[in-house]
Amino acid sequence: MKGRPQDLPWTALQLDEPVGLFTGRKLAGLTGNRATCVGLLRGAGLQFSETPPRKGGQCTVDDAVRLKSGQAMLALAPNNVAPSCPVVAGLAMWQWQVVGPAAQRIFGTSVRQIDHYGSFSCRRLYGRETGGWSEHASANAIDVSGFTLADGQRIRVASDGAGQGKKAQFLRAVRDGACGLFSTVLSPDYNAEHHDHLHLDQAARGEMGWRACR
Repeated sequence: MKGRPQDLPWTALQLDEPVGLFTGRKLAGLTGNRATCVGLLRGAGLQFSETPPRKGGQCTVDDAVRLKSGQAMLALAPNNVAPSCPVVAGLAMWQWQVVGPAAQRIFGTSVRQIDHYGSFSCRRLYGRETGGWSEHASANAIDVSGFTLADGQRIRVASDGAGQGKKAQFLRAVRDGACGLFSTVLSPDYNAEHHDHLHLDQAARGEMGWRACR
């Protein structure tokens, strides 16, 4: 582990370091640690505003942040979304360590923005009337619909994930890379409910390190 502090469970998380064995667990551990999480975003140079807490029973959001419009380091579209701080921290590392490098490797260009369907939604899993609450109910998730590259190319989860072309290769690479940064990663390979997006969330990981990645 010499020279790779990100592979050790007791070292502090740094958003600008490569993804390590314990990076995902450290990111999920930011839940409930607003000051630490916000400090990490600021230390990484991200420009954002903290949003007031939203109280509403199961649909309570305590640590949402909104990236400033024109944020070059991490651009989300639409840009009025306010995910939880741990989700934004995960998105930042995903953009810098996975998505950006994959775009350069496969397309020879950078990523202009990450496109999405939203973060906060006060609902239970799959919109059911009973059962567990979705991580969207606390803005602790985001549904990524695709990407817009610097050269104007658009990559869509709904239409570009099949086959062996460059866009499909890119989508598989960023999906697999997200698994080291988010507690749950669900794609069209999981079920029909996710045919058009990648669901990324930072649900607290159990003592046995449960996670979902498909």
